[in-house]
Amino acid sequence: MKIALPSRGNQIDNHFGHCEYFTVFTVDTTTKEIIDSQVVPSPVGCGCKSNIASILAEKGVKLMLAGNMGDGAVRVLNNSGIDVVRGCSGDIKAVAHSWLKGSLVDSGDSCHEHECHD
Repeated sequence: MKIALPSRGNQIDNHFGHCEYFTVFTVDTTTKEIIDSQVVPSPVGCGCKSNIASILAEKGVKLMLAGNMGDGAVRVLNNSGIDVVRGCSGDIKAVAHSWLKGSLVDSGDSCHEHECHD
């Protein structure tokens, strides 16, 4: 299974739409281990209006572990077959391991302020 994490300096970037890059971990859900990782550049502009959901879906990503994210971004990711867990913070590997252990749940919090303006 592949999971993506909006990243900045190996930490969860608190603002999904403006992260430095996405870290994509391939995980073995049976052994609960990260078996591969890659960096996917973040598109210019805001996440919900970019093509990042389709890029990540094409790479096989099924889950996004994120900090803050607006409802529009959650909807776009869900429509691309990517589930979202919000409220994550800290080191990306530690967050991934927490999810693998089953100790992460979606905070349900959405950003209501949006920094993208058309």
